[in-house]
Amino acid sequence: MLSNHEGQRVPNVTFHIRENNEWKDVTTEQLFQGKNVVVFSLPGAFTPTCSSTHLPRYNELAPAFFENGIDTILCVSVNDTFVMNEWAQDQEAQNIVMVPDGNGEFTAGMNMLVDKSELGFGKRSWRYSMLVRDGVVEKMFVEPQEPGDPFKVSDADTMLDYLNPKAKKPDQVVVFTKVGCPHCARAKALLADRGYNFVEVPLDNKIRGKVLGAVSGKMTAPQVFINGELIGSADDLETRFAR
Repeated sequence: MLSNHEGQRVPNVTFHIRENNEWKDVTTEQLFQGKNVVVFSLPGAFTPTCSSTHLPRYNELAPAFFENGIDTILCVSVNDTFVMNEWAQDQEAQNIVMVPDGNGEFTAGMNMLVDKSELGFGKRSWRYSMLVRDGVVEKMFVEPQEPGDPFKVSDADTMLDYLNPKAKKPDQVVVFTKVGCPHCARAKALLADRGYNFVEVPLDNKIRGKVLGAVSGKMTAPQVFINGELIGSADDLETRFAR
């Protein structure tokens, strides 16, 4: 039976991890003592929801968590350290500390160990998140006990809203570019000067016109998008920043 551990200390567990081709033991005391920690736990590395949404969004919102007093973000899963390390390399996870709960001891201690034998998974973690201050659970968001793999409350946005409903979330910025384009270089420089962490998508000349025409209705590069809004060219971006 799943239970809420708010007000209780996290289980005392030693995790066996592989780092720089060497074995290393990490304790819950090392992970939690004297720190404000956000934890999200999920059924398994490389699984669809975990890879497409759960982990990437925590990584994406990590700067906002850090700005609001969080020291570390932990991802816990009942997987061995080799699987967790490979998953980290496969994902955008540079802001996340992967915690391999291979034996399920931490998850069992949280009363979050569930049987997923029908999927061939064996014992795995139920999906949940929690805020832990100096080893004591302040808040838990546990997914409802219903069939399947519900993902309604343990997401990064819900946790950040709990910490600070007015927290500034990182902007989503994409720049479609072409190789050797001076206007593209100017747009990227403008964004960098304003502190935007952007993703550049260089387009081959064989597909550039079709792609840009489809996403922006314009055929020239660069095309800049911020939080889903089409800003346009480098000139358009410069005009926006001059307001």
